[in-house]
Amino acid sequence: MRAEPRHPARWLGSLLLVLALLFHASWARAASAAATGHARAELLVHAPAGLTPGAEAWLGLRILHDPHWHTYWLNPGDSGLPTTLAWTLPAGFAAGDIAWPTPKQLPLGPLMNYGYEGDLLLPVRLTVPAGYRGGPAVVKLRADFLICEEVCIPEFAELDAELAPAPATAHAALFQRAFDAAPVALPGLRAAARIENNALVIEAAGLPPAYRDQPLQLFPANGAVLDHAAPLTQEWQGERLLLRAPLSSQRSDSPASMAAVITAGQRAPGTALSFAISGPWPQPGAAATAAAGAVDATATSAASAAPAPADAGAARPWLPVLAFAFLGGALLNLMPCVFPVLSLKVLGFAQHGGARKRNVAGGFAYTAGVIASFVLLAALLLALRASGERLGWGFQLQSPPFVAALAILFTLIGFNLAGLVEFRHMLPGRLLNARARHPVLDDFLTGVLAVAVASPCTAPFMGAALGAALAQPAPQALAVFAVLGAGMAAPYLAASLFPGLARLLPRPGPWMLRFKTLMAFPMFATVVWLLWVLGQQAGADAMAAVLGLIVAAAFGTWLLGIPARSRAGRLAGIGAAFLAVAAAATWAWPALEYAQADQAKVEAAGWQAWSPQAVAQARQQGRPVFVDFTAAWCVTCQYNKRTTLADPGLMADFRARGVLLLRADWTRRDATITQALKELGRSGVPVYALYHGAQPPALLSELPSVDEVRRALSTLPAS
Repeated sequence: MRAEPRHPARWLGSLLLVLALLFHASWARAASAAATGHARAELLVHAPAGLTPGAEAWLGLRILHDPHWHTYWLNPGDSGLPTTLAWTLPAGFAAGDIAWPTPKQLPLGPLMNYGYEGDLLLPVRLTVPAGYRGGPAVVKLRADFLICEEVCIPEFAELDAELAPAPATAHAALFQRAFDAAPVALPGLRAAARIENNALVIEAAGLPPAYRDQPLQLFPANGAVLDHAAPLTQEWQGERLLLRAPLSSQRSDSPASMAAVITAGQRAPGTALSFAISGPWPQPGAAATAAAGAVDATATSAASAAPAPADAGAARPWLPVLAFAFLGGALLNLMPCVFPVLSLKVLGFAQHGGARKRNVAGGFAYTAGVIASFVLLAALLLALRASGERLGWGFQLQSPPFVAALAILFTLIGFNLAGLVEFRHMLPGRLLNARARHPVLDDFLTGVLAVAVASPCTAPFMGAALGAALAQPAPQALAVFAVLGAGMAAPYLAASLFPGLARLLPRPGPWMLRFKTLMAFPMFATVVWLLWVLGQQAGADAMAAVLGLIVAAAFGTWLLGIPARSRAGRLAGIGAAFLAVAAAATWAWPALEYAQADQAKVEAAGWQAWSPQAVAQARQQGRPVFVDFTAAWCVTCQYNKRTTLADPGLMADFRARGVLLLRADWTRRDATITQALKELGRSGVPVYALYHGAQPPALLSELPSVDEVRRALSTLPAS
């Protein structure tokens, strides 16, 4: 019997080279100074009285940004990440928190960020132990920062410096400049705040006289409360300032008190504020636009004097979003979800060999299928969200009937690859002739299948891009999804257009039959995974029901494959197959309903079930919280759960720092989890968030390593 492998994909060899370029990360060897890619980092020491117990001593990370590049403050604003420092110090020495200089506003279209450009020094106080008697001591620093222009690149530097007992004043001017730029705590300053008409109203008395009648800027230390880009309204009543800051529509915190920095224009230093907040908070996520209508004429007039964010053009912020979408789409090909479909494309490339015209046509057809499927799936998601449904990326895998349908489809594809079923024997002659005239239809449908299987996965760079897309109007959102599809199809299209890449595969031959049979097993493995997902959603009865459906579908397929000598015999076979599948579906359908979640399994592993109340309570108690937003249908989530999040040493670190471990299971539809993801700027899983106190949550990557989690934990105080 002649093999009929299909669906080309001859780009595997070149993909490794492409991904090596995509994954290129700027790095620096351990040294006192190093270039990181778009900045130069230095580790400086300032000890005017030398290293003696009780004397003032400082360490400092100096970042010399390339022109037009910037890094971020403690609260980065609407996007970005703050710089983090992980110290390795001699025994007894201790490093304090960063003494952040007053930041500046960094407007980017509709967004407002807070950070630094040019020459920046971040000082950290060094405590010398009482038992230190001199002698050489080496301090090491791992500095991680996100540096941005129109695109953002995570960079880091590994630096070291030798501490000596003698006074160190070579960098005194740089440290003094940083100290002068730090926010000033005025002794006579009094401040309080209240919630009023979806705005935070701050009353302050004792501000510098130079602030009066000047456009003020507010830098809240908590990034989860205010609308950073919204203009402030200010009113002076004698020496008392009334400042109104609109709440964010994405607000995720309701703190009892806050800290902030206030400046007059972009001039440093700013003034440090801390204030208690009175009044009932609106529900998180409530629109913050009502505050504008409640402002009287005087306040409105004052607001007109406040600086509005500079208009950088509506399209500009989308350049990094589109870039991340393209890169995420390309990396999606390496996710385990897509491996079964990759095998079909490999077979297709091998089959067509040097048929360049056929390969090029197939490449464009596959690309069209991928892009069209992403756009249609995104349009459906946006339409459902507009109708009031709280859904995110991968929402179709939250439907037990959809999971069941995928399990049946992959079983039949596996049977076909194993040679047990030949679909061409079941199709009418008209369809077979049409397929012969239009073979690229197979490639288009392969693209559709690839998206259906890949949609629950989230590759690196995808999370931020999809989160930004779903928060924007439909045309912009659909454009991001189209670029995501283009990224996923790009390696395959490149292999179609450039024959040199396709030649990396062996020539057609008998190996194709064995390879085709071998590829049936990844399909069957995918079916096992889908049945496990279904069991998590709807229980063991649903798994048994779908296995019955698979048997019925296999029986019906076998009936259709029996050659019929007459038209009546053919119709009888079709009718019998339909009845077998319909009877099994009628029996199985009631079992495809959500079952009650079993939280005992979660708690037995040291994790507890997530809830917004649990997070809020722990934060009020000062306890750090690590949240794993996961789902059974997310292969990336399961990989992380069995590798990084199962590491015994990392779990010991969690316990040592008193971290509360919460798991938000999104396997079933859950509007509360969807809203929490939206507030974090994400639309799918996995998402890993570390909360501590009133600080905005720190988000980790989609594939975090043990070292990455430990670096995040190193920012927490030891319990």
